[in-house]
Amino acid sequence: MTYIAKPTLHHPTLRRNAVGYTRRDYEGRISTLCAGCGHDSISAAIIQACWEADIQPHRVAKMSGIGCSSKTPDYFLSASHGLNSVHGRMPSVLTGASLANRELFYLGVSGDGDSASIGIGQFVHAMRRRVPMLYVVENNGVYGLTKGQFSPTADLGSQSKKGVSNIDSAVDLVSMALLLGATYVARGFSGDKTQLVPLIKGALQHGGAAFIDVISPCVAFNNHAGSTRSYDHVREHNAALNRIDFIDLATAPEGSSDVMDVPQADGSLLRLRKLREEHDVSDRDAALASIQRLQAAGELPTGLIHVNTQARNLHQQLELSKTPLNQLDETALCPGAAALQTINQRLR
Repeated sequence: MTYIAKPTLHHPTLRRNAVGYTRRDYEGRISTLCAGCGHDSISAAIIQACWEADIQPHRVAKMSGIGCSSKTPDYFLSASHGLNSVHGRMPSVLTGASLANRELFYLGVSGDGDSASIGIGQFVHAMRRRVPMLYVVENNGVYGLTKGQFSPTADLGSQSKKGVSNIDSAVDLVSMALLLGATYVARGFSGDKTQLVPLIKGALQHGGAAFIDVISPCVAFNNHAGSTRSYDHVREHNAALNRIDFIDLATAPEGSSDVMDVPQADGSLLRLRKLREEHDVSDRDAALASIQRLQAAGELPTGLIHVNTQARNLHQQLELSKTPLNQLDETALCPGAAALQTINQRLR
């Protein structure tokens, strides 16, 4: 396969963010996906979010598995660390990297087949362990690389391009993430950049286990009448729960009951404006009931579904050193024969 790199020459008047980078500095190679693929819109949203959040590209580690979605890290953040792992095994590789060097931002990109089928066990344990990361699933409901078979996230009754109806119940990764203990759970739509970019920014600054399910229509195999993952269907059934106006240190309007300010791990503030009064993002059980009620009615709830800023992440649970493990020397890592003897005596 031939890869085409973008020109490195940038116009001198391009605006720079607080850490000195232009938006172009967060781009990658030219995409080889189908024209109009929703995944390219997600890549563009990640680029925009990282630029707006003033994240230095070399401080990001992007990882993926196998599939159309797992190709996309090549199309953004070319100056970041990256690894394309085995099919469905991205979460465990990312967990190991995070344990070795906690100073990086970890961005895991996966697909509905990669995470809801062969890698579902990996997804489960990454969420329940609360690995500090942003886990993005680019969800199109089909296996695009193998010509459009239904994936585990395809809705019951959804029709394939050939007119076949799906007879299996769908795996809802959002509900699973809520039940497993993810502390930032959201759903976006690749066709709504205005909503998606703030959701990604909030997840990057969350500091815990952040999961975003992004509905991303496959223009080749799942963008037709009868599909519940087409652009038209998602636009018609998009039930937005809230809107993130911006992430900044600011003062909420006096007496505004529809505005909620959520402190982030990096000290910034996530401002959330409710669009549905009954949805409470701080109450996991209520959030789960809310999205299940909407989905049962044929609607697709999007926006920030749940956030918990009090839960401890994997590093805090394990009480790891503040110094990354890959920076510790032999003296710190090996306590000596006397300490080992003491440990062995306790096990007798």
